[in-house]
Amino acid sequence: MSLRKQKAAILKLAVLDCAVKLIGKRSWADMLVDDICSKVKISKVTLFNYFPTKDEILAYYYRIWCFKRTVELQQKPREGVQGIYFLLDKWADSLEDNPGVVLGLCGYLAAMSRSAKPFIVKPEEKTMLYENIKGVENVEIQSLEIMIERFVLEALAKKEVSKNLPARDLTTLICSIFYGSAITANTGRVSSPKNYLRRNLDILLKGNQ
Repeated sequence: MSLRKQKAAILKLAVLDCAVKLIGKRSWADMLVDDICSKVKISKVTLFNYFPTKDEILAYYYRIWCFKRTVELQQKPREGVQGIYFLLDKWADSLEDNPGVVLGLCGYLAAMSRSAKPFIVKPEEKTMLYENIKGVENVEIQSLEIMIERFVLEALAKKEVSKNLPARDLTTLICSIFYGSAITANTGRVSSPKNYLRRNLDILLKGNQ
């Protein structure tokens, strides 16, 4: 790892960590770039060199989130319904810990103006996040949708779900629970987002039992 690439990786991860800590339960719209720059001790020019817009930090958060789930699933594989609930619980944990970021991300993903290309996570950044995992820099990041679709196909093959729907349609419905329930949990001031999201997924996969 060259010193230049190492410094770039440290800076990007520091910006992300700072943004997550600063936003807390506030709206992402209230996040000020000046506050991030002040905490990380960089200029706005430097920050925008890595994140052309403030919302690109959300895109980076999403890719890092997906990267971590990809690595965790490689370290401890899950299949079918078990995998879907694993992802849901991780999403709910993120919502409870960092509501401002997750809700901001939902808005970003819904925006017509967002980039169609995923934010690039470089090998140096992957290595810094998981220093003790050999070859982690070569892990190909799977999007949340792709991970869910894989588990849906397994669940249908194992007859763990009885829905008479194509895998693609079922995947779309499950994704709507991830994103939609995050929003309605916030607007409804739900005390336990994880229980709320799990109940909604239960209704979809198992019926109202």
